[in-house]
Amino acid sequence: MTADQHFDAGAGIAVTDQADAGGDIHALAALAAFLLVQLRLHPECELDITLVDVETMTDLHVRWMDEPGPTDVLSFPMDELRPSPIGQEPEPGVLGDIVLCPQFVLAQAAERGHTLDEELALLLTHGLLHLIGHDHATVEEYDAMFALQDDLLSAWRSR
Repeated sequence: MTADQHFDAGAGIAVTDQADAGGDIHALAALAAFLLVQLRLHPECELDITLVDVETMTDLHVRWMDEPGPTDVLSFPMDELRPSPIGQEPEPGVLGDIVLCPQFVLAQAAERGHTLDEELALLLTHGLLHLIGHDHATVEEYDAMFALQDDLLSAWRSR
């Protein structure tokens, strides 16, 4: 096993690869910084993104969600930050943690015709939306969250 790869993107964003399963941690940090701006969050919000192996994700999924097996992404909000209204300065704070499982995501990416990095970008965006209060428990919430997710990823790809 290799040592964890860690990238501190500055401005409060840190990405750590404990999984050693691939995935561009620099691209994830850049996407996170882009999302903070797009979502009108303080550019220095603290956000930790960690890539873990299947065993670790399974443990987290069982412990925190009381659901069996691994999953692709988990979000752990901290200060319950929300986008600032237009014209107001965003508040700094601790956004939270996003945990991704590249090994689990590989099959999902293949099914969707995505590369691993494309799928991780989608899941990072999804996880960050959860950190700021979005959910998909109802049809209306689902439609709103996934439309915003698609818009953000489209803006990211076309920058």
